[in-house]
Amino acid sequence: MLISLYVKNLALIEEAEVSFGPGLNILTGETGAGKSILLGSVNLALGQKFTKEMLRNPEDSALVELVFQAETADAAQKLRMLEIEPEDGQIIFTRKIKNGRSINRINGEACTVSQLKKAAADLLDIHGQHTHQSLLYPDQQLAIIDNYGKEQIDALRLETSEAYSAYRQIQRELEGYQSDSQERERERAFLEYEIREIDEAALSEGEEEELEKQYRRMVNSRKIAEGLGLVYQLTGAGDGAGEQISRALREVTALAEYDEAIEELAKTLADTESVLMDFNHAVSAYLSEFSFSEEAFRETEQRLDLIHHLQSKYGKTIHDVLDYREKQAERLDTLEHFAQRKAALEESLEKQEATLAAVTGRLTAARRESAQALTEAIRKELAELNFLSNAFEITFRQSEQYGRNGRDEVTWMISTNPGEPLRPLANIASGGELSRVMLAIRTLMADRGGLETLIFDEIDAGISGRTAQLVSEKMARIARHHQIICITHLAQIAAMADSHFLIEKRVENGSTATHIRALDQEESIDELARILGGAEITGAARENAADMKRQAAQIWKTRRESDSDE
Repeated sequence: MLISLYVKNLALIEEAEVSFGPGLNILTGETGAGKSILLGSVNLALGQKFTKEMLRNPEDSALVELVFQAETADAAQKLRMLEIEPEDGQIIFTRKIKNGRSINRINGEACTVSQLKKAAADLLDIHGQHTHQSLLYPDQQLAIIDNYGKEQIDALRLETSEAYSAYRQIQRELEGYQSDSQERERERAFLEYEIREIDEAALSEGEEEELEKQYRRMVNSRKIAEGLGLVYQLTGAGDGAGEQISRALREVTALAEYDEAIEELAKTLADTESVLMDFNHAVSAYLSEFSFSEEAFRETEQRLDLIHHLQSKYGKTIHDVLDYREKQAERLDTLEHFAQRKAALEESLEKQEATLAAVTGRLTAARRESAQALTEAIRKELAELNFLSNAFEITFRQSEQYGRNGRDEVTWMISTNPGEPLRPLANIASGGELSRVMLAIRTLMADRGGLETLIFDEIDAGISGRTAQLVSEKMARIARHHQIICITHLAQIAAMADSHFLIEKRVENGSTATHIRALDQEESIDELARILGGAEITGAARENAADMKRQAAQIWKTRRESDSDE
């Protein structure tokens, strides 16, 4: 729902802010007061091109801000798919224009015009000019047909999507079999070479770490031999620590007979002598077995070089190299059984295409049935809106390629005047006619979800009397499920307002400016009287206006009772 609109320094608007409510929001005002400027402001905020002439004061910046409240989970989810996260359910569109350039933001974050338009498409539709009218696009027309017959169509769409996914998976696999025979032979030979090179190395996991240890010991063999030899001397007999500790032990043992405390010291020193003797013997044993082989050194070095070479080509670790080998072996197996696998895939694709054709055929049949029912309903709505001709058809054609949504392409065709040929809905020249056609469609789809906010302009062009009353009642019906913002010149439509706003032009300090304000019940009656009677509001006009408001209230009451009965 559109909560508020703020405009600054745009055309006749110096600064204006309006807060909209749920249901039917009506904007009225004298001709030239600036009603179209407000609609233009909304379009501008949603990415419409701008010119310098739009600025009230070219030296200052212009600003348009729209604040939306995402009322449904569906709307919020669509925005999240565009990476827009509503903050407390709100989405704020801001467009600032200065020096011929615009700065666009959504919830304070800079964005492109394209992103503005995509986000806006999930929040509102503007009827009256072709800009932003989603119902003019064939994919949206098809979506309405699906929604109208959703009880039968939803399951078929899901089945079609799943069948198409399986079909495309087989297609993608088959695309890998499109190389020519020479290219396959080159690839096969290369794979064999890589696999043979890895196999001949006979790698084993953990091997590299063990070889690194051996290599490190061999490289430092001289240091090890010399160092341990010195250690052996320092801890052994002769002048070593072993001899010194033995002498000390003899001395302390002789003294132990004079003092029991010294006996404990003698035991500790004896333990030390034993540990040192064990250590000295271990060093001796290591040195006796220690040897250096030039041949073993070269073999270890060459083996490490081979492992590092393979790692530079196939992976950082031996595990990666072996994993690469397995993948290449799988690809080689595919090439060696190329003809058989390709034939099997082609057979699978043929079967899956038949499955896809069958389900898309059922989907098309369901859509045609829904389209026929929708066509009859739209014709009835057009007749109720007093169209001179209510000729309406939905044409189907099949796209050349299957898609996740089937193969159906539709065009909505209409003729609004007797004797005129049917033309695509997008080719209707009259903004008023187009708006009323959209109103008819929206009336039918009012309780079936869709965009939360609908803006109608030019909907009252060329109508009056009974037709205007029918238009107002249909708008009231839609407003039970959607927020409606409507600019109108007709009292019959304005009388139905949940919220009524007056757009007026004032001259202040020699400058003309447009203002907008909400009207209370009495002010709304006065405005209706002005529309009915002109500049001078007579008692009769005001009584007529009050009667229209009473009738509108009765219609609303009837609608609410109808809702509760449902």
